[in-house]
Amino acid sequence: MDQRGAATANGGSGSGSVGVQIQQSRRLPDFLQSVNLKYVKLGYHYLISNLLTLCFIPLIAVISIEVSQMNLDDLRQLWLHLQYNLVSIIICSAIFVFGLTVYIMTRPRPVYLVDYACYRAPEHLKAPYARFMEHSRLTGDFDESSLEFQRKILERSGLGEETYVPAAMHNIPPTPSMAAAREEAEEVMFGALDILFQNTNINPKDIGILVVNCSLFNPTPSLSAMIVNKYKLRGNIRSFNLGGMGCSAGVIAVDLAKDLLQVHRNTYAVVVSTENITQNWYFGNKKSMLIPNCLFRVGGSAVLLSNKSKDRSRAKYKLIHVVRTHRGADDKAFRCVYQEQDDAGKTGVSLSKDLMAIAGGALKTNITTLGPLVLPISEQLLFFTTLVVKKLFNATVKPYIPDFKLAFDHFCIHAGGRAVIDELEKNLQLLPIHVEASRMTLHRFGNTSSSSIWYELAYIEAKGRMRKRNRVWQIAFGSGFKCNSAVWEALRNVKPSTNGPWEDCIDSYPVKIST
Repeated sequence: MDQRGAATANGGSGSGSVGVQIQQSRRLPDFLQSVNLKYVKLGYHYLISNLLTLCFIPLIAVISIEVSQMNLDDLRQLWLHLQYNLVSIIICSAIFVFGLTVYIMTRPRPVYLVDYACYRAPEHLKAPYARFMEHSRLTGDFDESSLEFQRKILERSGLGEETYVPAAMHNIPPTPSMAAAREEAEEVMFGALDILFQNTNINPKDIGILVVNCSLFNPTPSLSAMIVNKYKLRGNIRSFNLGGMGCSAGVIAVDLAKDLLQVHRNTYAVVVSTENITQNWYFGNKKSMLIPNCLFRVGGSAVLLSNKSKDRSRAKYKLIHVVRTHRGADDKAFRCVYQEQDDAGKTGVSLSKDLMAIAGGALKTNITTLGPLVLPISEQLLFFTTLVVKKLFNATVKPYIPDFKLAFDHFCIHAGGRAVIDELEKNLQLLPIHVEASRMTLHRFGNTSSSSIWYELAYIEAKGRMRKRNRVWQIAFGSGFKCNSAVWEALRNVKPSTNGPWEDCIDSYPVKIST
């Protein structure tokens, strides 16, 4: 979520020192100031946990090279030696069988991303600034101060004129009923799934695992049950419905599907990520709760994952890593994005003035853990050396912040808001092209919550930038407070799928966003 305006909501027009404090609360903390060693250790723990596999691969390679260099006389002598030495045969066979068994049992099954689809709402649901403000005024729920606040947030948000809000919010007065919320959920989820099944030619009955995440709308029967009913999925499907997990829940859903695919062989998993706006629009005047009205828009995605080896040839990506960070043990982090009622009893999501600092802390923890898994050894050595010097000698040396551009070719930063993208670009020392997908997704579709990272990936593909072996870093954060990363590797030069979200407008982007 974006903190532009959140500080205004909590600060007011106080003294100069208060103004400085408000300005600082909008910014992520400087990653150069501190790095917690325990998270570096955690990253190396993930790396060492796969050490056995890493050791066997070079051993097999060395043996293969030695065998390839042997001539017929060498092979004949080896055979004669083994023929009269039963103990050697037994020992060699036992070592070979043991090593092969350990390798097969411990190696993770590859998880392939066959394809994905993003929902694009119809034209009549577009909400340009003027219409948004006019409808907000006509509802009669907002005072002049709140209307002016929303106008300023919209101007600074980075959203364009073509984002979408649900049909119920276009009515005067709005009609946020349960039926309308169900209708929004069905249109988004089924719209994305229809495109996915059409593009992949997958029979819905072949789906063995279904994971749905939606933070704020969790009816009975569940959203996952709605999908099972719509597509008549098989009776033994393993379905899961994740609620209340915020904008980073899309990566959590992928991680859950990945773990299930390690257990259940030869199957498909579908991950559906969305958010529901209809029943979660705030109709009060508390400014920290008005910001989501200005940022969140209609959107959703459906992703098809597979652990079938035959799908590698047609898959777009292979999942390399998932790293999850949860700061919920800290009270401030737990309450920084909090659904509650205001003094008038109206429900909404409140954004704390500490949101940016908490997001920065979670992000720092996450990338410190991720670093040892993805960075080149040269970057790791520089980082680790400066860290050890600082810890052992209390030196004033600032920790070396690795260059993640050496580990990733593309970045999909959750399009939560303009300020977040700005600060990540600065702190990670990224180039404008690295955050272009995030900025343009925010401009065209708004904050679509957990599905935003898929609109960003679709943008990169639509621009023709995805090449074989390119690595993509998807990073998202949300309530709880959580920061989660997924790393994918392209298996081919990836072209955009049919009916993609950018299909009719990619040539118009990038656009210049006014400051």
